[in-house]
Amino acid sequence: MAEHLMMRELRARGINGEVRVRSAGIAPYARDGALVSLDTRMTLRDVGIEIGEEATSTDLKRHPELLAEADVIIAMTASQARDLRARFRTTRYDNRLYATRVRGQSGDIDDPFEQGDWCSPPAVKR
Repeated sequence: MAEHLMMRELRARGINGEVRVRSAGIAPYARDGALVSLDTRMTLRDVGIEIGEEATSTDLKRHPELLAEADVIIAMTASQARDLRARFRTTRYDNRLYATRVRGQSGDIDDPFEQGDWCSPPAVKR
């Protein structure tokens, strides 16, 4: 979901295709190659974003090369940023790891995973 929301925000600012955006889960339940959930599809559709049926998830624990390839790493929460640093036991990403800032406000963006039948965090709303 984060990947598609970021791409929409970049397009809205006239940045289309010039930046590659990837999203990867770090939570213990993150599954590599799983189909994107129906809840995620419905939430994205509600804000005007359609994703293909072939869309799958990426587990960062299985693809640490994504960190090495990244110019910028954005953690959705301070807890995720701490987990990234601890899990990969390195500070070499610190100059590329940023806390979340949405429309001038800083703070965590909670993951809507398993938070009820339908959850739309403030960052998702138009």
